[in-house]
Amino acid sequence: LLVFQYSIAALFVRRNPFKLLGKMLPAYFTALGTQSSAATIPVTLEQTKKNGVSADIAGFVIPLCATIHLSGSTLKIVACALALMMMQGMPYDFPLFAGFIFMLGITMVAAPGVPGGAIMAALGILQSMLGFDESAQALMIALYIAMDSFGTACNVTGDGAIALIIDKMMGKNCAE
Repeated sequence: LLVFQYSIAALFVRRNPFKLLGKMLPAYFTALGTQSSAATIPVTLEQTKKNGVSADIAGFVIPLCATIHLSGSTLKIVACALALMMMQGMPYDFPLFAGFIFMLGITMVAAPGVPGGAIMAALGILQSMLGFDESAQALMIALYIAMDSFGTACNVTGDGAIALIIDKMMGKNCAE
């Protein structure tokens, strides 16, 4: 997923995605250790500037994106929810998960940038849309926390990719 994020960004900025991603490794490893997008903001901001993003754009995009947990958190929650539903013999289909993913995307915008914040924000829709009871929710929390550092690392490197795209789009307008 990380290479995919930077491949998309590289199409916009016409630069090597592996070099861009390589400069984000300090933010990636900080996120692995802290499990917190908010705690990783200073490192993500610094590494994004090293990738050539202007200070004004990086200073706006990185803190904003640190509070919007779409890529890593959404993928983890959807994958874990589907796995638990399959293991417990719960019914599932595409329309159910399409609606769930849509609502989860909205919910992740409001999820706090602290360890486990995204899963806590998602518990309501896990219960109301997928029918998770207390034991299934407890399993989801445990699975999520076990993988949280990798999702956070995906989120912060994705924030850097978004900043690259926004910088490219706004670069000429900001100079005016």
